[in-house]
Amino acid sequence: MNDDIQILLDQYWDWLKDKTTLRQIDGWYEITTPHLDRHNDYIQIYATKSGEGFLLTDDGFILDDLEMAGCPIDSPRRQDILATTLRGFGVELIENRRLEVRAVSANFAVRKHSLLQAMLAVNDLFYLAQSTVASLFLEDVAAWLDDCDIRYTPDVTLKGKSGYDHRFNFIIPKSRSHPERLLRTVNRPSRDIAQAIVFSYIDTRDIRPSDSRTYAFLNDTDQSVSGNVEEALRNYEVLPVLWTQREAVRHELAA
Repeated sequence: MNDDIQILLDQYWDWLKDKTTLRQIDGWYEITTPHLDRHNDYIQIYATKSGEGFLLTDDGFILDDLEMAGCPIDSPRRQDILATTLRGFGVELIENRRLEVRAVSANFAVRKHSLLQAMLAVNDLFYLAQSTVASLFLEDVAAWLDDCDIRYTPDVTLKGKSGYDHRFNFIIPKSRSHPERLLRTVNRPSRDIAQAIVFSYIDTRDIRPSDSRTYAFLNDTDQSVSGNVEEALRNYEVLPVLWTQREAVRHELAA
């Protein structure tokens, strides 16, 4: 089993390397990643030399795109969620527009990973417009956990074997009858988000108890969830939980 997982993990690294391209634009480098945004376009990051290190930015793409889609970050609640999300990845918000990180040669890959994960997370958290969605899915999950008297710690970041940080929305501590449980919420389930969760699970499993379990809460309220997403998660021992079927896991999370 471990050999199979290692082979798949190596394939994942090869995929990242092979599908990442670099293009120089004046004093900047445009890094095109294999991850897709909600338009099915490849996500791009821009990097430049800055002092003794490097500056990496999304150049305002994520927040500008969300505002154009009718989802401005114009309320205290959304601004607080955005700030909490960015803190979890160590990413700065510059001029209320750009997502940025600074790096040196030794941690360039880790900081690039953090920026990319933050871009995906912010895009997912705010994939809503007031005309169609009344509340944030993350808040819905937290409210349900509270209603079920399920104890948890929110917004926990774990450092993986690779040195990358991975953010989990909730961690439910071990009880007498059940192991530690880690929860991720996904407002718009997609292949890229599933891959990110799987990587988080694989990269952090060696630092967690061997019987620890990982759950992915998938919002299927307004859209169906692809069976490929659920299958990909199960193949790597991540339990997918459709939001409309959340009661099926109430007992094991509350225990």
